[in-house]
Amino acid sequence: MSVAKERPRKVTTHVLSELKMRGEKIAMLTAYDYSLAQIVDKAGVDVILVGDSASNVMAGWETTLPITLDQMIYHGASVVRGVNRSLVVVDMPFGTYQGNSKEALTSAIRIMKETAADAVKLEGGSEVLESVERILSAGIPVMGHLGLTPQSIHKFGTYTVRAKQEEEAKKLIADAHLLEEAGCFGIVLEKIPAGLAGQVAKELKIPIIGIGAGNQVDGQVLVLHDMLGINQEFSPRFLRRYHNLFAEITGAVGNYIDDVKGLDFPNDREQY
Repeated sequence: MSVAKERPRKVTTHVLSELKMRGEKIAMLTAYDYSLAQIVDKAGVDVILVGDSASNVMAGWETTLPITLDQMIYHGASVVRGVNRSLVVVDMPFGTYQGNSKEALTSAIRIMKETAADAVKLEGGSEVLESVERILSAGIPVMGHLGLTPQSIHKFGTYTVRAKQEEEAKKLIADAHLLEEAGCFGIVLEKIPAGLAGQVAKELKIPIIGIGAGNQVDGQVLVLHDMLGINQEFSPRFLRRYHNLFAEITGAVGNYIDDVKGLDFPNDREQY
């Protein structure tokens, strides 16, 4: 008699709430393609973010601004096909939700229908609240993003730590409450003082995920290519590299080149 293999429990927004209530930290990573999404999912990560950082690490752009909705949908659908357990969140790219809530809803619906993802993520607080509320009204889960918001890089002019001044810190706290009250299931806080991030995590009931926001939040997110050491140019203080795939891949490719040029590959066992 065959024994059916038990499927892993699917992570949902409700599961994330349970993790926060239990005090269990949430592990979140980015992924942009089927193959790496499979690996990240099988490793047991809770949330996979199909980030607009694909603009940087996949397409080579300097900022996240150039990536399009169609491109995000392509990456999102590729990731979803490789995932069984993780909650998949897709970033809404620049220009698809700012200033026009009807366009925001249309964009979010396209993402959900064409990728089969679990949720979308938007950057900003009160400025995009109307878009957040309209998307939520359609039953689409929304994750917020406050602090350093890369889509606003030309407004800030720098990737420095945000909300260090009292006025900006107060606005961030107010925006976090607005997003929770609107119905967001979680918020990413990027590159803000650890104490401020901890305050937000304590005041809000929804999970708060940090990236460069200290260890007092409910979980952490990193860009996969950064933490695996594929990307060597990006070295912020908050990044911990868990591997050096740049060196390993470079070495493997070098060995392949040597074997081809030295007539060692393919050998007798590797041909028909």
